[in-house]
Amino acid sequence: MSLQEAVAYLAAAVFAVVLARKIGFGSILGYLLAGVLIGPWGLRLVTDTQQILHFAEIGVVFLLFIIGLELHPSRLWLLRRAVFGLGMLQVLVTGSVLALVAYWLLADWAAALLIGFGLALSSTAFVLQMLAEKKELKTAHGRAAFGVLLFQDLAVIPLIAVVPLLAATQISAMESMALGQIVKTFLIVAGFIVGGHYLLRPLLGWVASVQIQEIFTAAALLLVIGAALMMERLGLSMGLGAFLAGMLVADSPYRHQLETDIKPFKGLLLGLFFMAVGMSAKLGLLVQQPGLILALTAGLMALKAVIIYPLARAFKMPNRSAITLSAVLAQGGEFAFVLFIIGVTEGLLTAALADQLILAVTLSMAATPLLYLVDDKLVGELLNREKDRPYDTMDDTTGHVIIAGFGRFGQIVARILAMRNIPFTALEVNPAQVDFVRRYGSKIYYGDPARLDLLQSARAHCAKVFVLAVDDVEDSVKIAKTVKRHFPNLDLIARARNRQHAFWLMDIGAKVIIRDTLLSSIYAAEKVLIDLGLTPEEAREATELFRKHDEESLGQQHAIHTDEDALIQSQQESNEQLRRLFESDARS
Repeated sequence: MSLQEAVAYLAAAVFAVVLARKIGFGSILGYLLAGVLIGPWGLRLVTDTQQILHFAEIGVVFLLFIIGLELHPSRLWLLRRAVFGLGMLQVLVTGSVLALVAYWLLADWAAALLIGFGLALSSTAFVLQMLAEKKELKTAHGRAAFGVLLFQDLAVIPLIAVVPLLAATQISAMESMALGQIVKTFLIVAGFIVGGHYLLRPLLGWVASVQIQEIFTAAALLLVIGAALMMERLGLSMGLGAFLAGMLVADSPYRHQLETDIKPFKGLLLGLFFMAVGMSAKLGLLVQQPGLILALTAGLMALKAVIIYPLARAFKMPNRSAITLSAVLAQGGEFAFVLFIIGVTEGLLTAALADQLILAVTLSMAATPLLYLVDDKLVGELLNREKDRPYDTMDDTTGHVIIAGFGRFGQIVARILAMRNIPFTALEVNPAQVDFVRRYGSKIYYGDPARLDLLQSARAHCAKVFVLAVDDVEDSVKIAKTVKRHFPNLDLIARARNRQHAFWLMDIGAKVIIRDTLLSSIYAAEKVLIDLGLTPEEAREATELFRKHDEESLGQQHAIHTDEDALIQSQQESNEQLRRLFESDARS
């Protein structure tokens, strides 16, 4: 890559990605447009697209390494239903249906199987990057998408191995080669895991002992690229090697440093990969055969979405999540490029057919952010109708307590009240959460606690305590203002996400504020002190001293919380005062 090409990449990426994000399409579509802009069908600033695409695949390798870092083996076991249940079923059913369609069009079983299962794969890079930008990786559809994509990445290995077998003429030869490849793959992966388990941590510890940041960064790059190349030389996927390497160090003390060092390279190279995809699309075919290419693209996405939705529902996914999952996984994937190119080399596909399929996959990738936007803005309202669902009608019974927000925090409060036979009214604005909780027999009403008419229906004027357990800071402050303005005599006990949130609730007049993780962290610290040799009484005294001091400093800092400089100085003085208190307590 020349310096001129590097400048073209950077300029196109900055312009197109910023523009795409401003419009609301996300960065992926921006990278694709940037690739089209500087590629052979645009300004022709870059023409060797295949070399760039091959180099940029390292971005996908880095992405899979970071995914491995986030995935402890125990978490993989928890995801087994999504990975080996929904994921395996999606590949088998989608691949079989698409293969039948391809056979109907081509009358060639070998080519049909290659096309069907190649198109059944979705884009790991596109989907995970898009969900990460939307902060939806931990949602129901985000976890399901991750599980399906993980199985697809694993399925690439046997699929690549099967392509030469499809070109074989003797069934017995195919069977023996397939069995040999399966055994070889299993032995390689097992050996990699066992060897990495005993070698990686000592080596990383040895490198970290010199305490030179750039050397540890070099070691992180060596780990990722080395694992990827090792797997490629052994005939397996580079991405699998990086993923396994990430998993092997996921629970090591170097995990966070490795992630910090790799992320900048991952972001830039993944962006380059998306640009290379945009450049490599032969848009001339779209001009020559617009009807065929658009029909292939639309047919692929529609068929995959129609198949994925009922599979997701069969695995007990909520309707809304199943719709979103079918939208985000409807595109083709980058591994289809690899499979179709191998298919041409082995004589299973013609070059012209492979070009048509690759362009359809590329266009489906480009359409994914748009399809997701349609799902988010239109489908959720027109099909699911959750936002138009009328609020529940309150019973005539009056509760002493109103609980706003029925997540983990609110549910624990409710269970303790129920244990003491204290009546309460629970309000929750998320209809999916309401339906979920009701399945377990809890009494809860769907409604927005920030609305005065709903609070009046809940007979807030007769209640004694209002428990504000809402997770969102902005919603929490809004509800608190409504409650204190219209029901000033109602005791407000509020959950706060952090110190700043607590200050805002104190401004409004909350009687009691419980900060997230404070009490649980103090309890954990008490156990740590006991494990370090302190008596339970000494540990309890230490944590109680901290709790009292923290509450006092919170009250003092509330008066100056709008002055950032004064707040910082107050926090520093508070830390020094706490240190002196501990020293005094230790001497007494």
